[in-house]
Amino acid sequence: MQRITPFLWFDDKAEEAAHFYASIFKNAKVGKITYYGREASNASGRPAGSVMTVAFQLDGQEFLALNGGPHFHFNEAVSLVVNCETQAEIDDYWKKLSSGGQESQCGWLKDKYGLSWQVVPTGLSKWMSDDPKKSARVMNAILHMRKLDIQTLRDAYDKV
Repeated sequence: MQRITPFLWFDDKAEEAAHFYASIFKNAKVGKITYYGREASNASGRPAGSVMTVAFQLDGQEFLALNGGPHFHFNEAVSLVVNCETQAEIDDYWKKLSSGGQESQCGWLKDKYGLSWQVVPTGLSKWMSDDPKKSARVMNAILHMRKLDIQTLRDAYDKV
């Protein structure tokens, strides 16, 4: 068991979201599902017998999703980063994760459940921290993009 597991609060779509995410990532699976019993139902206001939690894995990372009701909502203060080796990976994850959601700037998007994601090339960390002048050029390029384009970012980094 991993020491730290992201815990995601949904209104009532935890199971649907877990299956959606598992359909996008390789090495993913939906695991144990728990249901509200009478006591938990009384405390939470959720119907007895309805899905309470869903355990799932994406690329070996464990997550737990809760149907906790409408009290809390996702926002951009927390996002999940998908590191991609190729433009084809970026394009694929971007298309699937943004479907029914909302594209934003600089490689960020919200999926149809409101969870924020960053779909980025694996080289981005180096390009953003290696050399101040190169990093500034890369940042300027990013600021003009929605979905990130690896070649454009490489060109900005390598510009002489």
